[in-house]
Parts: sequence; structure tokens; C-alpha cells
Amino acid sequence: MMDELNFAQKQRLAYIDFKLYFTGMLTRSEIVGHFELGLAAATRDIKLYRELSSDNMEYDNVEKKYFITKKFKPLFEHDARRTLIKLANNISDGFDAIGDTSFPIESPSPLNVPNIDIIAKLSQAIIHNKPINVIYTSLSSGSGARELVPHSIVDNGLRWHLRAFDRKTKSFRDFVLTRITKVTILPQIPDSDESKLEDHQWMRIVPLQIIPHPNNVEYPTAIQLDFGMEDGMLEVNVRAAMAGYLLRRWNVDCSEIGTLAGPEYQLFLRNTQTLYGAENLAIAPGYQA
Repeated sequence: MMDELNFAQKQRLAYIDFKLYFTGMLTRSEIVGHFELGLAAATRDIKLYRELSSDNMEYDNVEKKYFITKKFKPLFEHDARRTLIKLANNISDGFDAIGDTSFPIESPSPLNVPNIDIIAKLSQAIIHNKPINVIYTSLSSGSGARELVPHSIVDNGLRWHLRAFDRKTKSFRDFVLTRITKVTILPQIPDSDESKLEDHQWMRIVPLQIIPHPNNVEYPTAIQLDFGMEDGMLEVNVRAAMAGYLLRRWNVDCSEIGTLAGPEYQLFLRNTQTLYGAENLAIAPGYQA
């Protein structure tokens, strides 16, 4: 039956599938608003989706919404990397197809790709503000169960992290997505001190003043062009929790007077004092508290 549908129908069904999988719920008005359809047309799309996947959703008469069921199996294949990019940019079309056009663009091969079912459960928990129980494997303590209250999924430039309150250590931490092997959404309501607003490292914005390296770059104009610097400087506002990742990714020399040598260090952090109190600075090149 799927082969008999046209592209527009498949796109609307993919949207329904995406909304259920990654938010756990769907309303007719969302379909109407997203595709500029009438209510009758949206109703037909939902009916068609239910004919193709009868166990994927159920209607709640009180909330007037369709909710994902425990028997849910995605009707479409959702690529993990593309889905994370969609979630990061609030794109919810659900459709991974890019047509027949081949673009002459290459990107680095990813070394780790998170499990799509894990991404879906985490996304649902964050949207509905629910704590989770996970099986997590760390480098220091191996595999074990943890209770977390997640609030964001983060791309640190090399891999994807979950930012969450860890009930074991009673602190906000980063958890690598690929090390999470099981997620169970808990029915509780998190305490106020577990909310994103209490994650001070996340809420604090740090201004980074980045300039061409004073010792390693012979022609600083080239670096200014590379990074679109104005008046010889690039100012980047970043969350304190993310500063270390960004500085490592771009090999920004964070020593006080630019002492790191080597062709990889083309950038220098002019205002190192702004990093005081930020986390993850052990990975910031050359930084000393």
C-alpha cells in the first residue's frame, strides 16, 4: 500500500511518525498547521497512518491528543545523524529522502552514531519533563543503572551528549549518547532543583574573544577571513558547560601568553579570565586555572 502513495502523502505520514516517535504525541492541529491543510484532510492522514500502523498510537479523549503506545514501531526509517540535526534545528518533517539530486558535498565520516531508539526516548523525556532510568557505561565505573533528569541533547563537535541532572552524584553532568544502552521513562515529576534553570553551568553564558595566534600565524589576515573576524577578533558567546568542548575542537590556545607551539594552534583566546569557574576546562588547550 505504501508504494501506491504519492510523495506528499508519504511526507505527511512521515511527519506523523516523527512526531509520535520523538515527542510521544500528536494533534490534528499540528498536521493542519504544518502542511496548511483542512481538518478533514488531516483526519484522513491520521486514519491512513492508523491503517498502516494500527498499534502505533491511541487517542486520549480528555487531552484530545494521540499518544505513542508501547507497541510503537516506526513506519519509516529515521537516520540517527539526520534526526539529531533535525531535533537540534527544530525540523520535524520526518522525511529523510533528499530526492534524486546528488550534491557534490562530502563531510567527515562519523566514528560514532547513537541508537535511534535511545534518541527517541530521550527526546520524549525532555519534552515531557520526565526523569529517566538508564543503563550507562562510563570509563571509570563500567556499566550500571542511573537515574537522570535530562534537559538537553548536545553536539560537542565530536559526539553527542545528554545534559542531565544525575541523582547519584546530585550534580549536572554530560553523558555520552552512545554509552546509554537502555532508557526507561519514569512517571515522576522532577524536583525544582533538578530543572535546567538550576544547571548554572548551562545557564551561564561565557563571551570568548578569539584572535589569530600571536606566535604561530605569519599572515593573520588569512585566519581573520577563515573565521569572519571583525577588527581582528571573533567573539563567541557559549554556555560555560560547552566552552571546553569548543576550545578543544578548534585548538584554541588558552594559555596566558600563547605558549602552545604547532601548526594546529592557529587561534588564541585573548580573554582567558572569562573562563574562571567554567567546567570541562581540563580539555581546553593550555588552560591553567
